Amino acid sequence: MESAVKLVGLLLVAYAALVAGCTVIQRSMMYFPDRTLGPPADYGAPAMRVVRLATRDGLELTSWYQPAREGFATIVYFQGNGGNIGNRIYKTRQLMAAGYGLLLVGYRGYGGNDGKPTEDGLYDDGRAALAFLAEQGIPPERTVLLGESLGTGVAVRMAAEHDVAAVMLEAPYTSTADVGQAAFFFLPVKLLIYDRFEAVEQIARIEAPLLVVHGERDSTIPVRFGRRLFEAAVEPKEGRFLPNADHNDLFHHGLVEIELDFLARHLKR
Repeated sequence: MESAVKLVGLLLVAYAALVAGCTVIQRSMMYFPDRTLGPPADYGAPAMRVVRLATRDGLELTSWYQPAREGFATIVYFQGNGGNIGNRIYKTRQLMAAGYGLLLVGYRGYGGNDGKPTEDGLYDDGRAALAFLAEQGIPPERTVLLGESLGTGVAVRMAAEHDVAAVMLEAPYTSTADVGQAAFFFLPVKLLIYDRFEAVEQIARIEAPLLVVHGERDSTIPVRFGRRLFEAAVEPKEGRFLPNADHNDLFHHGLVEIELDFLARHLKR
């Protein structure tokens, strides 16, 4: 009996140590930045300009920008948690070729930018991006927000705070707490997570046309979270749940064609 009690005690100590360790390093488990970034031409986008976004906490974020052709909207792109903005050129080249402007938002801590990524920090980065477009004379009715994976939480928050023409979300979630709890079911993630990105609490504030695209086989953000977020949104909204798509291959299942069709139907030239 005594040995059993000792064993239980050791297991509890080990579990407590695991929880404490994961709590300390949790942001390194959420954000995976590529801290290097070459010029746009290195990624096959020589026409894009390098611009600086000034945040309210004093950072200057290197981002890439290509103005829209006359009559087209500008898309603000909030990337997922890995890599850098250069890795998104292959997904956005068709959008630019169609005439849409594009602002690839370089997060703090990514692509050579100073700072460390946090939820509040990424929201400030998003606000800096919208302020930049306003300085370029681009009005809300010509501004589209596009969020990918983790970046969908940023896009939702920005659309809840600002008037925009449309919002497009690729593999979104209800909250990162929900996703983390599903992945680490043996840990009290919902009690300990710092950066929660509670998109489901903000989504009903979006009045602009909304597009949600999610793969039914998503092994990173289970599709049930995308569906729940879509259900919580108000009209006008469209959901495209692709039966054979995973998390990182939406592009290969017609993602850009879906987005171009959505924009053509909801934005006036």
